[in-house]
Amino acid sequence: MRRTWRIAGVTDAARARIGLARVAAAYGVPPLERIRFGTALSAHLRQCLTKGGTWRLTLTADTSAAALSAEDPATAGLTTDGPASGARCLLEAVVTPSREASAAGEPPWRTALVCPEAGPATEAGVVADDPAALAEALLGADEDTALVLRRLTEQEELVSFHREELQQTNQGVVALHAELDAAGRAQREAFAAERKARTEAERARRRLTFLADASAVLTASLNHHEILRRLPDLLMPVYAGRVEVRWFETEEPGRDAGPRLAAAEAAARTGRPQYAADHPGGLPGVDDQPPSEEDPARPLLCIPLPTRPAPLGVLTMSPPGERWDPDDAVMLVELTRRASIAIDNARRYEHNRDIAETLQRALLTRLPTPPDVELAARYLPATHGLNIGGDWYDAFRQPDGGVIAVVGDVTGHGLHAAVMMSQLRTALRAYAVDGGSPGRLLTRLHDFLHTLQPDLYATAVIARFHPDESTMTWAAAGHPPPVLREPDGRIRVLDDKPGAMLGIPLKQEIADHTVPMPPGSTLALYTDGLVERRARGIDPGIERLAAALGSFNPAELEADLEGAAEGILHPLLSDSERDDDVCLLLCRRREVGAR
Repeated sequence: MRRTWRIAGVTDAARARIGLARVAAAYGVPPLERIRFGTALSAHLRQCLTKGGTWRLTLTADTSAAALSAEDPATAGLTTDGPASGARCLLEAVVTPSREASAAGEPPWRTALVCPEAGPATEAGVVADDPAALAEALLGADEDTALVLRRLTEQEELVSFHREELQQTNQGVVALHAELDAAGRAQREAFAAERKARTEAERARRRLTFLADASAVLTASLNHHEILRRLPDLLMPVYAGRVEVRWFETEEPGRDAGPRLAAAEAAARTGRPQYAADHPGGLPGVDDQPPSEEDPARPLLCIPLPTRPAPLGVLTMSPPGERWDPDDAVMLVELTRRASIAIDNARRYEHNRDIAETLQRALLTRLPTPPDVELAARYLPATHGLNIGGDWYDAFRQPDGGVIAVVGDVTGHGLHAAVMMSQLRTALRAYAVDGGSPGRLLTRLHDFLHTLQPDLYATAVIARFHPDESTMTWAAAGHPPPVLREPDGRIRVLDDKPGAMLGIPLKQEIADHTVPMPPGSTLALYTDGLVERRARGIDPGIERLAAALGSFNPAELEADLEGAAEGILHPLLSDSERDDDVCLLLCRRREVGAR
C-alpha cells in the first residue's frame, strides 16, 4: 500500500495527519504508538509549514521480511506495546521538500512504525474535505489524547504509589540501619567490657599468683634476717622501683629520721600505710602525706610491718612507673602483712629454738670418763632446726664403782618429749643410786611411768660395766637390740628376749642378760631412728649398723672412738631423709689404767 499527500497549507497538513492516523488504526497500531507516531509527524509538518512551500507526505506499508529485518534500530524503538515477533507490516512515512527546499539542501524526513497487523487499508487514509469529517477527526484525536492522559494519570498514580512505598522502605532501611548501628555499638561496648573484664581478671590472677608464690618464699625460711633480705627481691622490678626496709631493732637511739622518712614515721606511729607524693594517691586504706623533701617528684609508699604490740618496721618503696594501681597497692599491703607474720613467726621460732637448745644442752650432759670404759655419743633430733627431741642417752657411775650406760626413746618429739625424757633420766639416776641391775632399773622406770604418766610410753636399753668383772650386763624394754663387737672383730646382735615398752598398762619384770665383754670389745647402743626406714623395716638397718661397726680395725677404735661414731652415722643416714631422732652411744672396754 502506498499513499501520498500534497501539503501546501494547514488544512492539507491536518488532512494528512488525520489520514495517517486512520491508516495506523487500520493496521492495528496501539493508541499510544499511534499517538506517538502522529505527534512526531505533526511536529515535522509544523516545521515544514513554517518554512513555506509545498511538501509531500508519502506513507508506504511494506509486508516483506526484508523490510522488517532491515528496520533501523532508531525506528524500531518506536514500537513498545506490541511484540516484534507478531509484526507483519512496516509503515514508513517520508516527508520530502519541494524543489525550492531541496535546492536549499533540505534533507527528507523519514519515520517508520512496525504494525502488528497487515490488513488491507485501501480507503483508510481518505479524508473528505467537508468540516464534519475534520471535526470528527478532531474529536477522535481528543479521545486519543484522553487515553494518553488516562495512561499518564495511571503512571503518575503508580509512580506516586512507588514513591510512597520507596519512602516507607527508605524509612525502614533508615530505622534498620539505626537498629543495626545501635546493636553494633552495644556489641562493641559488650566486647570492650568483656576485654576489660578479661584484662582485670588476668591482672587479678597474676596478683594472686604472685601473692601465693611470694608468701611461699617468705614462709619457707625461719630466719627473719633472710626474710627481710628476700622481700625487696620479690617486689622489684614488677611492683616497685626501689625498696627499703627500716627495721626498728637496728635503729640507733635518738637517730633523726629526717624529712624523707616522715611518712615512714607516720606509718610506724599510726600502723596505717602512708602515701607521700605531690598528688593524692587514691589508694584504698592508705593515708596521703606531703611529698618527701629529698625527692618531691618521686612518690613513696610506706607500709608498716604489723605485729603485736607494735610494728617491727616499715617497708618503704617507690613505684615502678608513675604511680601504683589501686589493686596493686592492696596486694602490696597484704603481702607486707604476710611478710610481717612470717617475720614474727621466725622470731618466735628462733626464740623457742634458743630455749630448746639451752634445755638440750642441760639434759645431754658430758659423758663420764671411767678408767675401764671409753664412751662416745651422737645425738641428732628429728625436728628441723630445733635441736631437741625424745631420744636421749646418759652414762654415770654407781656407788659400787659400776658404770651405767643408757639409751632411751620417748614417744613424740619437741619440748614435751624432752621434758618427759628429762623426768625419766632423773628418775633413773635416782633409782641407780640405790644400786640395782639394768633389769631392775627398767622395771622401776616402767612402774614410775605407768603410775605418773599413763598416756606416755618409752623404750630403753641399759648396759652396766664393772671394773672387777669381764662381763657386761644389759636389759632392754621394747628397744632395738645392742650390737657388740668382740676384740677379734666378730659382731654379735644381742637379741635375747627384751621386756615390753615402758608405761604400758601391764605388770612386768624385766630380765637381765649377761655376756662376756673383754677389753677391746665395743658395744653400740642406739635408737630406732638410726636403723629403721619405712620402706625396708628395721632388720636391714641393724645389719648395716653391724657391718659399719665391724668395718673398723681395733687400732681405729682405740685411737678415735669419737671419729668411729661419726663414721657409723654417715653411711647409715646418707641414703634417705631422716624423719626420726637419732641417738648413738658407743662403749669400748679397755684395760684398767690403759689411759
